[in-house]
Amino acid sequence: MRSVVAAAMLALAAAQPAWALGERQFVTFDAGKDAVVLARAGQAARIVVDRNDFAGVRRAAADLQADVERVSGTRPALLESGARVAPGPDVVIVGTLGKSALIDRLARENRIDAQGLRGKWEGYLVQTVRNPLPGVARALVVAGSDKRGTIYGLYTVSEQIGVSPWNWWADVPAPHHDVLAVAAGTRVADAPVVRYRGIFLNDEAPALSGWAKEKFGGFNHKFYGKLFELILRLRGNYLWPAMWGNAFYDDDPENGPLADEMGIVMGTSHHEPLMRAHAEWAKYGKGPWDYSRNGEVLRAFWQQGLDRAKDFDKVITIGMRGDGDEPMSEQSNVALLERIVADQRAMIAKTMGKPLPEVPQVWALYKEVQEYYEKGMRVPDDVTLLWCDDNWGNIRRLPTLDERKRSGGAGIYYHFDYVGGPRSYKWINVTPLPKVWEQMHLAWRLGADRLWVVNVGDLKPMEVPTEFFLTYAWNPAAWPAARLPDYLTLWATREFGADNAAEIADIVATYTRYNGRRKPEQLEPGTYSATNYRESERIVAAWRDLAARVERVKAKLAPARRDAFFQLVEHPVLAAGTLGELYATVQANRIHADQGRADTNDLAARARDLFARDAAISRAYHEIHGGKWNHMMAQTHIGYTSWRDPATNIMPDVREIAVPAAPALGVAVEGSEAAWPAAGSLRLPAFEPFDKSNRYIEVFDRGAAPVSWTARADQAWIVLSDAQGTTDKTERITVDVRWDQVPAGAAGGHVLVRGADGQAATVDVPLRHADRRDAAVSGFVETGGTVAIEAEHYSRAYAPHGHEWLRVPGLGRTLSGMTTVPADAPAVTPADGMRLEYDVYLFEPGKVNVQATLAPTLKFRPGPGFRYVVSIDDEAPQVVDVHADRSLEHWEKIVSDGVAQFTTAHEIKAAGRHTLKFWALDPGLVLQRVVIDAGGLKPSYLGPPESPRVRAD
Repeated sequence: MRSVVAAAMLALAAAQPAWALGERQFVTFDAGKDAVVLARAGQAARIVVDRNDFAGVRRAAADLQADVERVSGTRPALLESGARVAPGPDVVIVGTLGKSALIDRLARENRIDAQGLRGKWEGYLVQTVRNPLPGVARALVVAGSDKRGTIYGLYTVSEQIGVSPWNWWADVPAPHHDVLAVAAGTRVADAPVVRYRGIFLNDEAPALSGWAKEKFGGFNHKFYGKLFELILRLRGNYLWPAMWGNAFYDDDPENGPLADEMGIVMGTSHHEPLMRAHAEWAKYGKGPWDYSRNGEVLRAFWQQGLDRAKDFDKVITIGMRGDGDEPMSEQSNVALLERIVADQRAMIAKTMGKPLPEVPQVWALYKEVQEYYEKGMRVPDDVTLLWCDDNWGNIRRLPTLDERKRSGGAGIYYHFDYVGGPRSYKWINVTPLPKVWEQMHLAWRLGADRLWVVNVGDLKPMEVPTEFFLTYAWNPAAWPAARLPDYLTLWATREFGADNAAEIADIVATYTRYNGRRKPEQLEPGTYSATNYRESERIVAAWRDLAARVERVKAKLAPARRDAFFQLVEHPVLAAGTLGELYATVQANRIHADQGRADTNDLAARARDLFARDAAISRAYHEIHGGKWNHMMAQTHIGYTSWRDPATNIMPDVREIAVPAAPALGVAVEGSEAAWPAAGSLRLPAFEPFDKSNRYIEVFDRGAAPVSWTARADQAWIVLSDAQGTTDKTERITVDVRWDQVPAGAAGGHVLVRGADGQAATVDVPLRHADRRDAAVSGFVETGGTVAIEAEHYSRAYAPHGHEWLRVPGLGRTLSGMTTVPADAPAVTPADGMRLEYDVYLFEPGKVNVQATLAPTLKFRPGPGFRYVVSIDDEAPQVVDVHADRSLEHWEKIVSDGVAQFTTAHEIKAAGRHTLKFWALDPGLVLQRVVIDAGGLKPSYLGPPESPRVRAD
C-alpha cells in the first residue's frame, strides 16, 4: 500500500551516497573538469571569511579548516579579510548575507542564487562560482541567510568530505582522501522545517557529571564548547543545559557568551522559569518556592536571570511548577498560574525592550501543567505551547485545528531518558527509531513544529536516536516511513564505511528493538516465559546471535574504527545481552532448584559470572581510547524495585541446593515447570500437522554422581534424538513426529524415560487435529489453539479515497506496525472501509477471543478515545475504545510493555476458513499483531510465534 510519492522517494534515497545521511553528495574524491579543488597533492583551497562576519561563523570556518586537514592531510589557509582576496588557486568563500562584503557583492552581481536565501530562517547555500574574484578561477561559496545558516553550510561541507558529527564525541575517524573537490555547477540550498531543534541534558549524575568533572572540571565553557559544536554539526540549535545541581550561567560566566557566540539558542527546562536554573534557587533563593507567599522574592530572583541573559539568543520558559520538578499544588490553581504568567511577561517586556511577540517564549505543558490548560487556562498566542510526551515516548497532546492558528505555534518535549515511575530508565539506548518517527511524524503533520527538544540524559549512550531526532526535525518530509531502514544504513556507511554498513545497520535496529520491548531497568527473572513458546531461551539465543554478528563485523573493521564501533554498536549489544541472559539464568536457577537439579548451583555460578561480566563491560567502556570516556557507564541498572535507582548494582538472588551424592534421575518436559518424580505425569504440548516445530524432554541428574537413562517411544512415528545416555547435569531429548507414518485415528503416544534403578517417567505425546492433516486449509492456520499474525501480513487492505494504510518498518515488538495516513485525517466509520483483512483457518467452532496488540498511543486530541473495530466474517463489528481505561495502572502497564493489548470475544459458527477484519476509525492507531485465542493461548511476554501461513491454490 505504499504511495507513489513514498515509492519515488525511496528509490531516490537508494541511489544516493551516504556521507550526509541521504542528502545529495556534492563533494567528490577526484577532481573533474572545472571542479573546485578543496585539497590535492599537498595543496588546499584557501578559506576566506569576512573579519566582520559573526564570530561563530569564523569559528566554524576554522573547524572546516581543521576538517580538511583531518581528511586530506593538508591544512588550508584561513583568511579573514574584507572584499579583496589576492589572486591564486581555488578558494572557499564563506559568509552571511549582510555581514560579508564578498558574499554581498556576489549576490548583487547575481553570481550566487541569493534571492531564495534572503529572509529564510537558518538557510544556507553551497554553490560553485567561476571567476569569483580577479585572479581566482573557481570558488566554492558557502553563504547563509543568518549566522546559523552559514554555520550549517560549513558543517555540511565538513560532513560531505567525510567528517562525522561524532568525530570527537564517539571517536569516529575520518577516512583519508588525497583529493577533495566539488563539481562545477553544484548548487545546494536548504533550510530547516522545525525552527528550534535541541536536546536536554538531564539526569546527568553520576555518569555525565563524573565524566565532565574529570575531563573539563565540570559543566563549564570547555565542556559546553564541545557540546555546542556537536549540536551545530547535527544541525540543531537549541539546548536545555544540565540541571541536576548545575546552573549554566552561574557555574561558569563564560557559558552564556560562548553559546551566543557559537549560535546556540539557550533555554531552561520545563520547570525553570525566566532563564534561571533550579539549582540557583537553593543557592540564592530565600523563603519558600511559593508565588502566593513569596512573590516579591521570586520576581527578583527571576529578574536577575532575565538581566543576565538579556543580550543572548534564547527561548524563555514561562510558568511555574513546584520546587524540585514537582506539581505546584495538589490541585490545579489556574488563577495563580495565570497571575504568575502575566507578571513574568511584564518583566520580559520591560527587560527586553521590544514587543512581546518578538521575544520567543515557551510554556511547557508538562505533567500536571497540561491539566491547567485543559481546565481553560490560556496564554497569549505569541507563546509557544510545548506539548509533552508521557516521559516514555508517547505524546500526550497535539494541537487542534484552532490551536494551529496561534502565532506562537506549538512544540514537543520528548524523552530518550527518564527518572520516575513506573521505573527510571537512563542506562543505555532503548529507543527504536521507528517509534521516534511515528510520534514525531504525528507532531509534524499536526502542526507542532515550532520547537522540538528531547531529553537525552547523559547524551553518550543516545547518539543514534539523538541524531535521528535532529535530522528528522530538519526536514521530516525527507524521511517517509518507507525510507526508515535506509537511515541506519546511511549512518553506518558514514561512520564505518560501506562494506559492513547493511549489517551494522541491522544490528543497531535489532538491539534497539530488543531494548524497546522492555527497558533493561524493568527486566527481572520471569519477564520472558521459561516454559511457554521457548520464549526465554529464544530471547537469550537472539542476543547471543547478535553478539556473534558484532564480533564478525568487528574482525573486519580497521583498528582505527573499533573504538567508535564499541561505543555505538558493540557495547549496547554486549551490555544489554549480558543483562538479559543474567535474568534468564537466574530464572532457570530458581526453576532448577525447585526441581532439585544437580546443575542448580552451576546456574547460580553462571549468574554470578554474568553479573561480573556486566561490570567488566562497563569497565571496558571506561578504558577505551585511553580512558576518554571514564564514568560514562556509571549508571546503575541492576536491582531496581521502584522508580528510584539503587545505589549500586545488586546481584539478583540465586538459590543453591545440597546435592545428594547418589545419582537420581529427573525428567521435565517443554511447557511445564513440573518435573518427575515429584510430578507423577508429564505431558508434552500437542503435535499438530501444520506446526512443523519439535518438542523436547529434559533428563537431568538429581545427584552428584552421573545418572544413566534410556528413552523409548511406544510408537514408531515418534522420533527421539537420543535413546540413552549418561549425564551429571541436564540433557535435552528432541521429540518429533513422522506425520507420514501416523495412522488414521491416532490420538498420541508415549515416551518412557527409565533410570538405572528401573524407575521410569511416562511422558504423554498427544496429537491434535491429526485427522485434519489433509484438509484444504488456507490463510494463517490455527496451531496450539491460537492464530498469531503480524499486522503487516494482511491478506487484503482497503482504504477510502484520500487515505491509505502505511507500513512503518520496525515499529513493533516482533516485526512492524500498520497505521493510517494522513495523520490529520478526520475519523471514519466502518462503512468507509478503512480496514485490514486476515484469512485464517480454525479447526473448531465455538468461542474465541481476539487479542489486538497496538502501539501505546495516547489520546493526543480532545474528545473521545481512539477506536478500532474488529469482527470475524460478517458478524456485528465490535468497537473498542483504546482509551477507555484512564487509570494509572493501565498507563503503567502499557508503557512498561511498550504496547497496549485489547481483547474482544467472538463466536465461530463452524470450523474452516474465516476472515478476521480490523478497522481503524481514528488516525494515530498502530496495529502490530493480532492473536486469535481458540483456547490455547499461554502466558508469555511477546505472545506465540507467528502461525504457519498456507497459500490458497
